Amino acid sequence: MHCRRFITPLTRRDMLLSCANGFGMVALAALMAEDAPSQPAAGAHLRTLHHPPRARNVIFLYMDGGPSQVDTFDYKPLLARYHGQDPHAVFRVEPTQFNSIGRVMASPWRFRQCGQSGLWISDLFPHLAGCADDLCMVRSMVSKFPEHTSANYFLHTGTGVQGRPSMGAWFSYGLGSENRNLPGFIVLNGGLIPPGGLDNFNSGFLPAAYQGSVFRPADPPVANIRRREASDELQRGKLDLLRQLDRGMLARTGNADEIESAIANYETAYRMQTAVPELMETRGESQATRRLYGLDAGYEHTRTFAAQCLIARRLIERGARFVELTCPRVPGDRWDQHSGLRVGHENNARAVDQPIAALLRDLKSRGLLETTLVVFAGEFGRTPFAQGSDGRDHNPFGFTIWMAGGGVKGGMAHGETDEWGYKVVQHRVEIHDLHATMLHLLGVDHTRLTFRFGGRDMRLTDVHGEIVREILA
Repeated sequence: MHCRRFITPLTRRDMLLSCANGFGMVALAALMAEDAPSQPAAGAHLRTLHHPPRARNVIFLYMDGGPSQVDTFDYKPLLARYHGQDPHAVFRVEPTQFNSIGRVMASPWRFRQCGQSGLWISDLFPHLAGCADDLCMVRSMVSKFPEHTSANYFLHTGTGVQGRPSMGAWFSYGLGSENRNLPGFIVLNGGLIPPGGLDNFNSGFLPAAYQGSVFRPADPPVANIRRREASDELQRGKLDLLRQLDRGMLARTGNADEIESAIANYETAYRMQTAVPELMETRGESQATRRLYGLDAGYEHTRTFAAQCLIARRLIERGARFVELTCPRVPGDRWDQHSGLRVGHENNARAVDQPIAALLRDLKSRGLLETTLVVFAGEFGRTPFAQGSDGRDHNPFGFTIWMAGGGVKGGMAHGETDEWGYKVVQHRVEIHDLHATMLHLLGVDHTRLTFRFGGRDMRLTDVHGEIVREILA
């Protein structure tokens, strides 16, 4: 018997009338979600941060080749006293990369105490010396590798072999990009790709959408950035067809990272055609800004790095998560002076000193330094004794990096090397510790940002890493 509980079904017309407001609310919610601050960033794996962040973005100033700590930021007056003597007679010498061990070698540059903090900085960096009170020196860094390629992989990926995701890829994977028109991880290439090649910026086993996008501070900044089709409608039609074909393949094969990443990358590339040309156009900057960065400097490599630093600031303003800058190709090689130390280090410092100081000042004046972590680092340091007569060999036993902004203390030095600047004797900091600290400052617990691969939960810091809490503001 009929239970009389059935409700007369709606016609299609009645259903549309009844649901019209609902459809409108769905569309409104989607539009509002794009701008809602509580929403995760585009492409973010983490739905919520693990703790309140101190920083939102990272600018990584990669100093290719290994700057000499005893000629830049780690003042060791004892080297002058023993200059020219046999190092074996005064301290224990470990085997070096090339094992060409000369005499103890004093720094050719004078060191001065700078700012109210009194940090020691050499005359190689007269502009950066004016920012001393914003710098957090870490003078106790060590590396496990004395050779460029392995040391670069270690610095960039947390392991000394090829194939692991870059730290920029990990940051982009975990936190995404705050600008859906830009990749989360961008490399501004000044002319030198590090030893180890593009795998320093690779996504490894992470989805391919998180690999570094390499830009040049020139025109065009990215290959094929300008539309070749006659109209935007024609290009959009081609892109929609590609997406339809890719979706069809996904339906047949199931989830495939390569296909899903291709879809995401096509869409990002399409949006970049509008965002990137405007971003890279620096001619609209004021003359004061151009002078500050050195965009019109007489030294061409200063101009190159100045453009990189200015574009890095513009990227951060627009929400890029992780921006890495590589060095210009200066005369006398990168910071890798096995000979010709004075000329090589002066050329490299001249290229980057003014632009980096300008970047720090510009970020600070715009209120961006508080939320932007700036990191200056090479892959290792140099020996306190000579290689040949006027160079220095690789030294992984102790070197200096610095950080600024983004929740670190300014005007301080953490850790020490021995009286020769050769080996760490206090507050040793590993590369894994650096990575753990950087992630912590952006609100991420490095032990919980993982990706399942090869039967285990992989992470940037592997099974290592301690936060360097003494440098946190």
